[in-house]
Amino acid sequence: QVQLVESGGGFVQAGGPLRLSCVVSGSIFSFDVMGWYRQAAGKQREFVASITSGVANYAESVRGRFTISRDKNTACLQMNSLKPEDTAVYYCKLKRFSDYWGRGTQVTVSS
Repeated sequence: QVQLVESGGGFVQAGGPLRLSCVVSGSIFSFDVMGWYRQAAGKQREFVASITSGVANYAESVRGRFTISRDKNTACLQMNSLKPEDTAVYYCKLKRFSDYWGRGTQVTVSS
């Protein structure tokens, strides 16, 4: 009965920051893989960032601008220096023996 709920999406001007949060029901362990993915309109869903056992991994397109973190049952994605191409629906993901997804939160970056 795992449930993930994202929040924090919205409208922001290019260059600005935005912080996304993902609250997960139940217990989350350090060895669980928490990640963020995004899907732009008409595009395939793509990997953004992940974290497991304190080790973070980022897509090249966001490295240096985004930071993923986890604390208890909440995973966050701090996004800085946002670009219009970052516009997408952002999804939180929990990977254990199977994948669990949130319903997504829209991030729109204006030029």
